Amino acid sequence: MREHFVWVTTRRIKPGALEEFERAWRPDPYPEGLHHAYAYWSEDGQEITGVSFWDTKEACDSWRASKAETSRRATMAPYVLEEREGFYLGRELGIPVR
Repeated sequence: MREHFVWVTTRRIKPGALEEFERAWRPDPYPEGLHHAYAYWSEDGQEITGVSFWDTKEACDSWRASKAETSRRATMAPYVLEEREGFYLGRELGIPVR
């Protein structure tokens, strides 16, 4: 099975700020080494979990240390109440065919 390098960030945002947060959240430019990115949000729109898949941990670390990411985080900051993040190594679980 192929292993993946995954960065996960969960943010609790201010009530009613989902639309503004989503505009601020999109990276520009998109990072080198990023393969896929997903966003999942709670029904009340106050918690968002971002999951991104990277070529390597170094590619992710390079993006996180970049000026573009620093700027993006500053743009998101007015909408964020709490943030948790972590880097993971994992693989897809095989689900039997039914």
